[in-house]
This record gives sequence, structure tokens and C-alpha cells, in this order.
Amino acid sequence: MADQCDLRIHHDPRGFSDRFALITVKLLRSLMDLFFRKRYGHRAVMLETVAAVPGMVGGALQHLRALRRIEDDHGWIRTLLDEAENERMHLMTFIHVARPSRLERLMIFVAQGLFYNAYFLLYLISPKTAHRVVGYLEEEAVVSYTRYLAEIDAGRLPNGPAPQIAIDYWDLPADADLRAVVEAVRADEAGHRDVNHDFADELAGSAPAKPQPRLSDAA
Repeated sequence: MADQCDLRIHHDPRGFSDRFALITVKLLRSLMDLFFRKRYGHRAVMLETVAAVPGMVGGALQHLRALRRIEDDHGWIRTLLDEAENERMHLMTFIHVARPSRLERLMIFVAQGLFYNAYFLLYLISPKTAHRVVGYLEEEAVVSYTRYLAEIDAGRLPNGPAPQIAIDYWDLPADADLRAVVEAVRADEAGHRDVNHDFADELAGSAPAKPQPRLSDAA
């Protein structure tokens, strides 16, 4: 799975909305670094509870838009809802890995409430910017999971057996380990990154920007 997408690419921002999206995501990334540092399992739980929001919000608003305009959605609704479901399965998987504390569950509750309302308003104002935010968020997710793999490979984090829910969802071998799960999740995030950047480009009426490598982050 991991070799289906280039894990190093970065969308070079073009215009104010792209820069706004990138700065927003970098701020969120800084907060994650502050609270979780290298506790990547716990970081994944927080990341996925937020990452599962945009697809549901975007899918619902695109659905309503298609109804209002009485026109075809060109597959956007299903794509976004599938993304939301995929991110939810990431969360359910890492719940079995990290087992968040009550404090972390409270943080998840607050973060999801704030992010949902902020993203809903952003999508109403500028769907293009909203999709760009998700594109950059997924870029950071790819980097985070790449570093998670590095910690596992270095022996600094345990590489236990894969949760059964992950084995069933990704159709992994019965003896699959956590590393295989992280690779599968990272491949999913790379796919969501590309889709949301493409959606943002389509809404902007421009050709997709040529991805730029981010070797220092993904290494």
C-alpha cells in the first residue's frame, strides 16, 4: 500500500487562501507536538478524531448543494463520506493501540467540537480553502506516520501485534504487526492528501500544482 503514493510530496501554496490553510495546519501541528511529542499512538488518536470531521462536513454540504442546484455531484459526496469512514476506522484502530486516558478523551471531545464548527464555517465561506486545509493536514499526517514508523524501526516504540479490527479492515495477514497497520494508515492519508488538493485545485479552476518534495520531513 505504502508505495501507491509518493509520501514526500508537498503542495506549494499559491495565493492567500493556500497560505492561510498552510499556516492553520502548521499551528495545529505545533499544538500536537507540544502535547504529545513522540507519543505517536496517542497523537494518532487525537489526529484521527479531527481528521474524520472534514469528510462528513464536506459530504453533507456537497449533498445539500447538489439538492439546491438539482445537479449531479460528480462523485464528490461518496468520496468525502468514504474518507470520513476511513478516518473513523483509523481512530478505532489506534484506540486499541494507545488506550487514551480520561484527560485525553476530554481533549478529544473539546478539539472535535471546536474543529467541527470552525471547519463547517470555513467550508461555507470557502470550500477551496477548506479542502486545502485537509490537504495540508494529510501532508502532516503522512510525516507523522513516517516518523512513527522510524520510532518502531529504531526499537524506541513497541511493534506489537496488529489489532483485530485493523486486520479485518485492511485485510492484513493474521500475524500482522503494528508496523503494517501504520503503513496502511499512512497510505490512506497520502490518498486523502492528493484527493483534497485536487478538489481545491478544481474549485480554484486551476490545474493541479506540481508537487514539491519535502525530503527533510519525510526522511
